[in-house]
Amino acid sequence: MSSTSAFFTRKQGELIPSPHARGPWSPDMLHGRLLGGLAARALEEAHGEPGLHFARLTVDLFRNSPMLPVTVETTLVRDGRRIRVADAVISTEQGVIGRASAVLLRQSEPPGGPQTLVTPAWDEPAPDGPPAEWTGWRPPFDLWRLTEWGAPGPGRAWMRETYPLVDEEAVSPFVRAALAADFASPLSNAGTDGLRFINADYTLTLARLPDSDVLGIEATGHVNAAGVATGQVTLHDTTGPIGFCTVTAVANPAGIVGR
Repeated sequence: MSSTSAFFTRKQGELIPSPHARGPWSPDMLHGRLLGGLAARALEEAHGEPGLHFARLTVDLFRNSPMLPVTVETTLVRDGRRIRVADAVISTEQGVIGRASAVLLRQSEPPGGPQTLVTPAWDEPAPDGPPAEWTGWRPPFDLWRLTEWGAPGPGRAWMRETYPLVDEEAVSPFVRAALAADFASPLSNAGTDGLRFINADYTLTLARLPDSDVLGIEATGHVNAAGVATGQVTLHDTTGPIGFCTVTAVANPAGIVGR
């Protein structure tokens, strides 16, 4: 991971965004993927525990935010023998800009017997060199496009974080997956003329945490009607599939055309 500046710096209880925390929609708008990462980080820090696995993270992105200081507050909703549920609220001085909910499940020995359906490992080798150069908005992470934007068929990509999320903290596997999961929207909702849906949320489900810093994403479904879309992807690390992500999205005719 790069030793250059993090996306956010802590100062007096707030998280101050760096210039590269902006998204592709506007030069003065925080990237939504970072809100999911911040929520995952706060939930893991406050409610994580050995033996409890973050099996689900739902992130609601219901308000765009300028490049303002961010705060994240968490609440323990339920703490049982095999399940823990916690929420997070993400705010700026303008009010609440997002929220998240996490489900942690107690790990145990897996039940015996074969499954009727198992998601196979994909056939894409891990990247062995730097990604290709971008034109236009350059993502502040490494992105290897395995399929071209706008090409028919399932989109595929490898991703890797290159900046710390907060200060010089190492990005944990759970936070890494939460950051990558937001890419489910452009990968599953892309059209042949660019991205004309903008996601309102995403739900990440994980059977296990990633073992590698490189994560693969493969679009496996898209449906839209009357300006509303839903998409899904499968997430992989370098050893196999780790989980899924679904998104809902709304038509945005003035969206990103091409990348």
